[in-house]
Amino acid sequence: MLERVKKEEISFIDLMFSDLSGQLKCVTISPRELEACLEHGKWFDGSSVEGFTRIHESDMLLIPDPSTYIKLPWPRDGRNAARIICDVYEPDKIPFDGAPRNILRRAFEKAKAKGWFYKVGAEIEFYLFGSKGEGDYQDKASYFDFSPNGLGTDIRAVIVSTLEDLGIHVGMSHHEVGPSQHEIDVGYSDGLICADNTLVAKQAIKTVASSRNLHASFMPKPRSGVAGSGMHTHQSIFNSSGENLFHDEDDPYRLSSLAYHFMGGQLQYIREMAAILNPTVNSYKRLGGFEAPVYVCWGQRNRSALIRVPRYGKNRQESARLELRCPDPSCNPYLAFAVMLAAGMKGIEKKIEPPEAVEEDVFDFDDAKLAQFYIKSLPSDLGEAIEEFDQSKFMKETLGEHAFNKYLGLKLAEWGEFNQSVSEWERERYMDL
Repeated sequence: MLERVKKEEISFIDLMFSDLSGQLKCVTISPRELEACLEHGKWFDGSSVEGFTRIHESDMLLIPDPSTYIKLPWPRDGRNAARIICDVYEPDKIPFDGAPRNILRRAFEKAKAKGWFYKVGAEIEFYLFGSKGEGDYQDKASYFDFSPNGLGTDIRAVIVSTLEDLGIHVGMSHHEVGPSQHEIDVGYSDGLICADNTLVAKQAIKTVASSRNLHASFMPKPRSGVAGSGMHTHQSIFNSSGENLFHDEDDPYRLSSLAYHFMGGQLQYIREMAAILNPTVNSYKRLGGFEAPVYVCWGQRNRSALIRVPRYGKNRQESARLELRCPDPSCNPYLAFAVMLAAGMKGIEKKIEPPEAVEEDVFDFDDAKLAQFYIKSLPSDLGEAIEEFDQSKFMKETLGEHAFNKYLGLKLAEWGEFNQSVSEWERERYMDL
């Protein structure tokens, strides 16, 4: 890596990491600092990062992960810059329990101890608005619409090229259901790599949009009456030989018992995970409309289901996977993938069987039919999600006590602030009372 820095004439090196909310953070060093940084780490003030340490425990270390080094496609002051993603350590070089990347790594290590390798692909949806998130939609297109000279087609091409330059494989890109809504699929890969790529991809999409005087918004429901933005997440488990352990050719859904138990775990713990997968007040305005799931069930042809089993052809066992459809792009991908994996592993360990598949549109079910299929619903708002999270031993075990308590505090503060705020809707409806 040191040789690449010289060969590529790098002048700035960004050391990147994530806070607890999923915000990308960065410390920039010069190349002459890099060798010492690789050996000893780089000090930073952890008390200034949301969800990290208190003021009297502020000294923390960034330890670069050399495998994440890449030259950035944007020169800075006419000179080349590079990026390295870092892990966060305490001063004695012990991994910091509250760092999101470390939380995901812990979940991965538990899976690897059983010979399991968790692979993930994320579908990132977003809207393009004016430079400050205002103004009209940039197009009136809809799902899969194509216009060779359209702004959306053009900017998606630039985004895809930029992501590939960043070493991020893009599985597919297209226009989404809403006007000015788009989707970029981060390619299937090792879950830790996919989490890194998802975090960086969102920043890259914003950067490309800004260069065109546009604003890319990952807000789950940026406007009323249009489709919300989700982050459907595809998952499977492989063994060390590259065999997909979710595949069983003799099953009607071509799923193995391991896959069914993994699904059973996610369905059982989904309400407890909601505050991680759908972490904002706005998240719950997306759920329940435009095929965004709200009912806890699964199926194959049913796009109202929480978990969908995508179909695939014969001799394509590597394609066996489960698609969890409730996460949205406001989530922290490290925490989201960590709790998703942990819930699936619980399902495997406890042999949790999922309920019967539902292949009808669940949005058309009345209460009696929901009860017939034992179908629960996701939390109706962030307050209900916080209550489920607060009472969850599973979430405290997965995140660790430090991250659990910090995250709970952040969400309680967010919910309290929202409940004290007065919206434009309230003013329009009640001002003349």
